[in-house]
Amino acid sequence: MRKLLLALAAVTLAATTLATAAGAVPAATTYEITVTNLTTGQWLTPPAAATHGSKFDLWSVGNSATVATKEIAENGNLDSAVGAFEASPFVFAWKVAPSPTGPPPLAPGASVTFEITAPHGAVFSFASMLICTNDGFTGVDSMRLPSGHQSQVHELVAYDAGTEINTEAWADLVPPCAQLTGFGDQGGTAVSNPALFENGVIVHHPGIAGVGDLDPGTHGWTNPVGTIEIRRVR
Repeated sequence: MRKLLLALAAVTLAATTLATAAGAVPAATTYEITVTNLTTGQWLTPPAAATHGSKFDLWSVGNSATVATKEIAENGNLDSAVGAFEASPFVFAWKVAPSPTGPPPLAPGASVTFEITAPHGAVFSFASMLICTNDGFTGVDSMRLPSGHQSQVHELVAYDAGTEINTEAWADLVPPCAQLTGFGDQGGTAVSNPALFENGVIVHHPGIAGVGDLDPGTHGWTNPVGTIEIRRVR
């Protein structure tokens, strides 16, 4: 679970800006994206978002998690996603979108709004870690963008990346989880534990079971965990 604090600190330094890919596609349409956290006890890392063609895959249900999605879901590490966006010729534009509230950028009940461009026929994906989980995240996979100026609102559900056993133990979670949810300094780790490796696929998250230190009443949720609104602005 390495790099979470470094990743969030880097986002905080850029809280008044939005990171964007260089070389945006000419004559692209601009979309306004609003992601809202509907949970009462889960903080979300900044959405790592991209517009792309069909040959790029950030994540998809039923498949093994990509390195980028594994790093987001386990560690809150956005670097791998940014690297994947920048390296792919099939990604048209990308954003890592902080909110004005500081790290973690998306608190329970909070929203973040950002703009992203896309050429005709592009789709939209993003992923964001549910911080008080072993490898939980939310997002959308290859969503079609609106062609008109009407808004589209979609519910966001929680997914399990299938890469780490759900121990729900403070020792296996990133350190900010306990502090952010009122449990004080319970330790934690910034390094993934190979003993917890799970060779699974992405599925809908079963939720917080209360088998470890997490409290279902505090850290649990009922789907949806959020909403996404997409609006074409120009």
